[in-house]
Amino acid sequence: MPGHDEPVAPPSAGRIALASYIGTTIEYYDFFIYGLAATLVFRTEFFPQFSEASGTLAALGTFAVGFIARPVGGIVMGHFGDRVGRKSMLVFALLTMGIATTLIGVLPTYSQIGIWAPILLVVLRLVQGVGVGGEWSGAVLMALENAPPRRRALYASFPQIGLPTGILLSQLVFLVLSSSMSRQAFVSWGWRIAFLTSAVLIVVGLVIRLRFAESPQFARVKAADEVKKLPVLEVFRTSWRQVLVGGFGSIAVGALGYLVSLFLVQYGVTTLGLSTTTMLWCLSGVSVLWIGTTLLGGLGGDVVGRRRTFAAGAVLAIAWAFPMFLLMDSRAIPLILLALAVPVLANSLMGGTLPSLLTEMFPTSVRYSGSSLCYTLGSILGGGLTPLLSTALLTGTGTTVSVSLLFVAVPLISLLAFLLAGRLVRRVDDPVVAEPASQATPTGTSR
Repeated sequence: MPGHDEPVAPPSAGRIALASYIGTTIEYYDFFIYGLAATLVFRTEFFPQFSEASGTLAALGTFAVGFIARPVGGIVMGHFGDRVGRKSMLVFALLTMGIATTLIGVLPTYSQIGIWAPILLVVLRLVQGVGVGGEWSGAVLMALENAPPRRRALYASFPQIGLPTGILLSQLVFLVLSSSMSRQAFVSWGWRIAFLTSAVLIVVGLVIRLRFAESPQFARVKAADEVKKLPVLEVFRTSWRQVLVGGFGSIAVGALGYLVSLFLVQYGVTTLGLSTTTMLWCLSGVSVLWIGTTLLGGLGGDVVGRRRTFAAGAVLAIAWAFPMFLLMDSRAIPLILLALAVPVLANSLMGGTLPSLLTEMFPTSVRYSGSSLCYTLGSILGGGLTPLLSTALLTGTGTTVSVSLLFVAVPLISLLAFLLAGRLVRRVDDPVVAEPASQATPTGTSR
C-alpha cells in the first residue's frame, strides 16, 4: 500500500511458508522413521538380550533420548538464530539431522558389534535431537515474520504441517518396504533403506533453504542494533514466565501426536494382533486429514483467537480419551480410523495455533531462543516421555484405562497453562518491528 514501509502481504510470504513446510517435512521424516523403526525393528536388532516387553521399552527409551537432546539444539541454535539469523540455523539443523539419520542407516547391529550397537544408536539419536531442537522455531519464525499481519497464525502453521507430512512420508516408505519383502528381509536390512533415503531428501532441502532470504523482522532488529549478546540468558532474565507457560502449554501437542503415530501402532500390532501393514495404512489415512486440519487450526487462530482455538482442541482430546480405546478394541477398520481421526483433529486445532501462541510471547530479539525453549520443553514432557510412559502403564496395569487417564491429564495441563497465560503473559508488541496501526492484527492474537 503506498505510504507504508511494509506491504500488507509480502510477495514472498507464501513461497517462504511453503519452503518452511518442505524443510520441516524432511526433518520430521527423519525423526519419525526412527520412531517407527524403534517400534517395529530395533527391539530385535539392537536389544535382543532383553525380553519382548523390556526390549520394546529399551527401544522406545532410545526414541525418548532424542527429546532429551532437543533443548541443546534449541539453546545453541536459538542463540545463533537470534544473533546471526534464522536462515543459517535452518541450514545447520537440516545437515545435522540428515547426517545422523543416514549414519543410522548403515549402523551395525548387536549381533555384529555387540554393546557398541545400542551405544552408537543412542549417540546418533542424540544428534538427531539436537538437529530437530533448533528446526521448529526457525521454520516457524521464517513463516510468521514474513506473513501478512492478519494471517500470522495461518502462515505460522505451515511448518507445523511438516509434522503430519513427515509422519505420512515415513509411514508410506515403511509400507512400501514392509509389503514388498518378507518380514525377515525387512527386519534384517530393508528398514535401512528408509534411513538412507534421507540423504536424497537432505539435498532437496538444502537447495530450498539456501534460497531463503533472511527474515525482514530480524533484519530490522539487526539494523536497529537491538541484537542481544546472550539471548538465552535474556530470555531467562526477562521471560521465564513465558518459558514455563509455553513449555507446559506445548505438552499436549507432542503427546497426542506421538500417541497416534507411535503408541497406537504398537498397540494395534502387539495387543490387538493387527498386521503392521494394516496399522500403517490406517495412520497414513488419518495423516492426510491431519495436514488439512492443522491449517484449519492456524486459520482459527487468526479468526476466533489463538487460545479459544487451542481450548477447543484440548476439550475434544479430553472427551475422546476413553472412547478412543473402545473403538480401537473393536478391531474393525472403520472404527479404528474414527478412533484415530478425532485425536488428530484435536491435535490439529491445538497444533495449528501453537506456533503463533508461543512465538508472539517473545520480542523479535529473543524470539528464536524463547520459542525453542518452550517447544523443546513441551516435546520432552509430551512427545519424549509419552510413548514410554504409555507402554509402561499398559504393561504394568494390563488395561488401557491408565493410558486414557494419562491422555485426560496431558491436554488438561496444557489448557490450564494457556488459560493462565492470559493473566501472566500477553502478546509482545515489538516497537522495533511494529507495523503501522492500520495493519495491526485485529482479532484473536491475545485471546
